[in-house]
Amino acid sequence: MSLHEHALSLFCSAVGTVRPAPMLKRAMKLQRGGCPQLLVKGRAFPVKRDLYLVGFGKAVLGMAAAAEEILGDHLVRGIINVPLGIQESLQQAGMQEMLLKPHSKIQVIEGAKNNLPDPEALKGAVAIQELAEGLAVDDLLLVLISGGGSALLPAPIFPILLEEKEKLTKMLASRGAAIQELNIVRKTLSLLKGGGLARLAYPAQVVSLILSDVIGDPLDIIASGPTAASSHSVQDCLQILAKYNLLHSLPKSVEMVLSSSPTKPTAPEDYSHVCNVIIGSNTLALDEAKRQAEGLGYATLILSTAICGEVSHVAMLYCQLIQLVCLGFAGLGEGPLSDEVKGNLLQLAAELEIPGLNLAEFLQALQGLGPKRPVCILAGGETTVQLQGTGKGGRNQELALRVGLGLHRAQATEVSSPPGRCEIIFISGGTDGQDGPTEAAGALCSPELVDEALQEGLDVEAFLSNNDSYTFFSQFQGGHHLLVTGLTGTNVMDIQAILIRAM
Repeated sequence: MSLHEHALSLFCSAVGTVRPAPMLKRAMKLQRGGCPQLLVKGRAFPVKRDLYLVGFGKAVLGMAAAAEEILGDHLVRGIINVPLGIQESLQQAGMQEMLLKPHSKIQVIEGAKNNLPDPEALKGAVAIQELAEGLAVDDLLLVLISGGGSALLPAPIFPILLEEKEKLTKMLASRGAAIQELNIVRKTLSLLKGGGLARLAYPAQVVSLILSDVIGDPLDIIASGPTAASSHSVQDCLQILAKYNLLHSLPKSVEMVLSSSPTKPTAPEDYSHVCNVIIGSNTLALDEAKRQAEGLGYATLILSTAICGEVSHVAMLYCQLIQLVCLGFAGLGEGPLSDEVKGNLLQLAAELEIPGLNLAEFLQALQGLGPKRPVCILAGGETTVQLQGTGKGGRNQELALRVGLGLHRAQATEVSSPPGRCEIIFISGGTDGQDGPTEAAGALCSPELVDEALQEGLDVEAFLSNNDSYTFFSQFQGGHHLLVTGLTGTNVMDIQAILIRAM
């Protein structure tokens, strides 16, 4: 198999492990018999009375289909809020296993057009709220949560209107508020976020199965933490509004809610009736890819599951890492050239501020891999692109093209060209099967592809400055450098893999 085929196979196995059905079947079982029990990752929850299900998020439809299969007749009723049009998209893609059966006990509400809260999403949120409020002490509520759940669970605290909350969020975003800041404000003004859903379901037992699409898997941030205690107070919300000069232009309803809420975080509420379990994440996907890569004979290391920052900087980090591996293959792993590359890497890592990344430790592990064995470096997270052009593409395609171009340049400038003795392929893809407004999930790139493009007179720089990576990759061999998976029904951010072998 070629490196290209290996890279594709690693990406597919990583995504396969976090698809809803296998993921749920690994995490949850129903033990029938005298006193039936729901077993979740080794913990047992007795099903004393009725079992209900609610869910919200982009991957929840497939999760609910798998859950209903496991729960069978024990499920009394369910309500899920999913993105507009998702049932039709999955139907057209032939993904029947992600759809509910014809006589399902689960009601599906589609909303949040363009990933924004709307009246349909609000209707679903109100239905979920009413179900939760009606639960009794011996009931069990299974909550399915995935990314995109925040927009699908809008329930502003009375008397705030959905439009007022939306307008405030947009104003904050237009003034440069970070996503974390937006989430703190949203949670403070919401009935269900920030642990609200769990509070309403009390005294019933609440078990949440969570598919994480957030770096570090923080329970109170994924879908704005409807079943997790919030780590923020009204004071935090007021500080954010003050920071962006919005305290004096708030709607009356928002002022009313903020002034009547306790400003200090109240005594930690008792969430003993709640069990939150992460059943799918970028880490789980990368662990599976690592297992597969080692099976293919690669010495494999995971760099980080928290890669973030501007694609051009992340591409430079990857290019320098690849150069370091190639220097090792050429017997130049020690010396002024590799010291310079290591210095560049440490500086780039410091600028990118990737959470939890200990690069010095990683470089040490890289050095200990031994000579000549093919190397696989895996990473995950979510990069950002500063849009300047009008082309088609997404952050993964652009990252792949930037890495290819960076490697081409490195080879062109090095007289002895140690990287020339390496075969390299880089892949980057979105685990949800989507990357920008294209049918691709990402792309695969190599320095040779860039060489070929330049020989054909294509201006790679121009494609990049127009954010037109999709058009670039479409020019070659029937687009076989584009990573096209179709909708996957899951989402644990992006996955990158670097495969290198000595020639």
